[in-house]
Amino acid sequence: MAAPDQTFDITVGGDRLEAARWPGSAGAPLVLLHEGLGSVGLWRDTPARLRDATGRTALAWSRAGYGRSTPCIIPRPLDYMEREAQHLPTVLDALGAEEAVLVGHSDGGSIAALAGASPRIRALVLIAPHFFVEQCSVEAIAAAREEYETGTLRERLARHHDHVDAAFRGWNDAWLSPAFRDWDITACLDRIACPILAVQGMDDPYGTRAQVDVIARHLPVAQIHLIDSAGHAPHAERPEIVIPLLARFVGQLP
Repeated sequence: MAAPDQTFDITVGGDRLEAARWPGSAGAPLVLLHEGLGSVGLWRDTPARLRDATGRTALAWSRAGYGRSTPCIIPRPLDYMEREAQHLPTVLDALGAEEAVLVGHSDGGSIAALAGASPRIRALVLIAPHFFVEQCSVEAIAAAREEYETGTLRERLARHHDHVDAAFRGWNDAWLSPAFRDWDITACLDRIACPILAVQGMDDPYGTRAQVDVIARHLPVAQIHLIDSAGHAPHAERPEIVIPLLARFVGQLP
């Protein structure tokens, strides 16, 4: 992992959240929203790569229950991503970002899309986002539960999360709840006016290209890129393709 240039804590809604900054030059900073089992540390070298490729400051934080942040209450409410989107303006204030280019991965991509109508958001980069529940997602998340309970996943995640059971159960139990099968946030796309870049790995076990095809149907001007030989984290699996894509997209912004 490339260590961030600056680490600090922010306080949002009474929660202490770990945060990090990779300083760059002028322009709206890139604000990274991690996946359902992610954290500041699990972005690894992506923020530094993005800073170097775009020249812009990169910022990241771990949501409550993740990384070194304070724990969350479980079970999480099934609208936890909508709630995180509602809190995002307060997070941006705490990070010192008047405007932002949101870079969201998986759950973080969904949260970014839900927050994308704000005039503070200059653009969205959505990596493997979810807009509705697919059967393959349910199957992959059920397999993750099995690996967590009987395999080495808990041990591996515990290296990155102070409250590993809250981090895993908060995500896993919500997605596997029968009531979550009807979760659908595609309506948020009709409220977004800023530029969008969406990236989807073609070998992603957690979602198919249908998740980005729905963006194209609602927002025909969105840039959609399907990445061969990439799974759920194309920015990490195929950085030689994805990082330049993001840099070109950001370079075209006003």
